Amino acid sequence: MPDITVRAPLAWLGPGRLVDEASVSIEGDTIAYAGESRYAPGSEITVLVDGVLLPAAADRHVHIALADPGAVLLGGVTAVRDLGWPPEEIFPLAAASEGPSFNGPLIRAAGPMITVPGGYPTRSEWAPEGTGLEVRGPEEATHAVEKLADDGAAHVKVSLNADAGPTPTDEELVAIVECAHRRDLFVTAHVQGRGQAERAVGAGIDEIAHRPWTEHLADELLEQMAKSMRIVSTLDIHSYGVDTPELRAATDNLWRFARAGGKVLYGTDLGNGPIPPGIDLREVLMLWEAGLGAEAVLEAMMRSPLEAGAPADMIGVARNPFEDIEALGELKLVMRAGRVVLQR
Repeated sequence: MPDITVRAPLAWLGPGRLVDEASVSIEGDTIAYAGESRYAPGSEITVLVDGVLLPAAADRHVHIALADPGAVLLGGVTAVRDLGWPPEEIFPLAAASEGPSFNGPLIRAAGPMITVPGGYPTRSEWAPEGTGLEVRGPEEATHAVEKLADDGAAHVKVSLNADAGPTPTDEELVAIVECAHRRDLFVTAHVQGRGQAERAVGAGIDEIAHRPWTEHLADELLEQMAKSMRIVSTLDIHSYGVDTPELRAATDNLWRFARAGGKVLYGTDLGNGPIPPGIDLREVLMLWEAGLGAEAVLEAMMRSPLEAGAPADMIGVARNPFEDIEALGELKLVMRAGRVVLQR
């Protein structure tokens, strides 16, 4: 028998699955059933949500040590990807986030960004010493990836920020990607500066950690990127609600990438600037205004669909986001790993 069942008048369980009178039944930290209430198994505890059930959000670009993990969780984000922090700090924190007593989201971490001497982020004020891992040549690049994989990195991040300093050579970049893929790790890149997006495509990088904002990318390039890459949104980090040239450039690039069939993921760069913890409604609205429909926005945000065998992470909102996307700012329930952390 499931431990707990959450019921609501409406639930979006994942792409194409909008269900009236829905229930999600949970055993331990895993979903046992998700669908119509009339077919749901009995359980010891029932939680009623007067609103809409949704998969919990995942923020695919954070620097969690610069934020409050507890506030992130209470804000509806139950999983995050940390994309740059000293390994001796972030890997133990990521391991601690696996435990039931951790007050915050599940953390998957890259550790430091792989860069070259003097490259980004080694001179950045926001980044403590060790946030950049400098390599010299393909052999050192390969060794760096092997060490990160052995230390528990969930993914690899490489710096291709030519506006802030030197970047890895093509040979170093290929060595990073090939080694990461051998270790079953995907590679995300901070891409900034002319020609860097093309280099990322050529090297086989899997993801861009920000949509480019300093240049207008050609349609042909974006079509290439859409076939092999995904892009993390991070629109609000360049505007905080204000119209800026950077926001307009980033939104245009993201819209054309999505129109070409590219996969967009929700991410905020939390920790850099006044990004709010939890679901950033401004980021949500910018994705909506960039041309993503409600379902595409929800899919970009979700940690995983609500289905049997998935993590028992979900949120409840007061209103239907398909009718008003701003409903994502009105949380009534947050559950992580089968544990209710917020109920209104």
